[in-house]
Amino acid sequence: MAALKGYGLCSMDSVLHLPCPRPPFEAYKRRSSRWVSPKAAVVPNFHLPMRSLEVKNRTNTDDIKALRVITAIKTPYLPDGRFDLEAYDDLVNIQIQNGVEGVIVGGTTGEGQLMSWDEHIMLIGHTVNCFGGSIKVIGNTGSNSTREAIHATEQGFAVGMHAALHINPYYGKTSMDGIIAHFQSVMHMGPTIIYNVPGRTGQDIPPSAILKLSRSSNLAGVKECVGNKRVEEYTERGIVVWSGNDDECHDSRWDYGARGVISVTSNLVPGLMRKLMFEGRNSDLNSKLLPLMGWLFQEPNPIGLNTALAQLGVARPVFRLPYVPLPLAKRVEFVKMVEEIGREHFVGERDVQVLDDDDFILIGRY
Repeated sequence: MAALKGYGLCSMDSVLHLPCPRPPFEAYKRRSSRWVSPKAAVVPNFHLPMRSLEVKNRTNTDDIKALRVITAIKTPYLPDGRFDLEAYDDLVNIQIQNGVEGVIVGGTTGEGQLMSWDEHIMLIGHTVNCFGGSIKVIGNTGSNSTREAIHATEQGFAVGMHAALHINPYYGKTSMDGIIAHFQSVMHMGPTIIYNVPGRTGQDIPPSAILKLSRSSNLAGVKECVGNKRVEEYTERGIVVWSGNDDECHDSRWDYGARGVISVTSNLVPGLMRKLMFEGRNSDLNSKLLPLMGWLFQEPNPIGLNTALAQLGVARPVFRLPYVPLPLAKRVEFVKMVEEIGREHFVGERDVQVLDDDDFILIGRY
């Protein structure tokens, strides 16, 4: 058999199968005497969009823009690490009963970063199926991989989510042009909230990028964590903003023009967070809640929230690693805070407890 072309292998008749001689370097030099740098270009997308044009259960971008209180909902677990859907449903129902208008499913607070995409899309679909008529379901389908973000967003809208939350590529950061191209790859699918949290991504999304992206009618707004001056910069230009910092949301809403808040604290006290966003300036209530907000974020979110919901008996004390509960002294502090604010304002019906270390289950494989 002749040598395999391009692989430099000799005939199978050769016992040792020695590689055939390669052409001399001069032959390669004659074939390509001058190397030309390729021009960078966006490869045309020849894939047809995976979308439905049916209008049933579709949500207008303006409907998302109108939301003032959105809870970044917690995902509770069973002792083996699977989703505790009964506890999840109870928590979402409590949000609805207390006037929360939207939920972020599978965000940082909901530990989307610890989910498989199968789990992630299932939970979005479950939330839409059970609660989509009563509350807006915003699926966190963002990723630092544009390919994954596209795929997850297609699936999220296919199972009925009302809007998508998207973050800029983290860790493997890209240029500003790359950030814009990343968001443009998903925004055409439906209403989109862009999430700017440099403390987690390591890269700020500057106003210049948001202004370019705001040309899309699907941009619902920005969840902004940089601070109130940035919030004001957007609101003065007519761009909808939700505060991503619970401890700043009161001032963001009433002094800097924010539409509302995408909140962690509302998992615990949804009624009070609604009051903070809907009933005018209330410095007394804000001051009353600030210690709780500080307690929740003394360690990276969602460690504090997971600990608190376990102490309230709303979620089992099950943690997917690498998250672990706050130490005992901090758990004692939480009980005192609940008593000071009033147990009736918190979710759940059980008495708040100081759980022992042995009460918690830490799951490494799930």
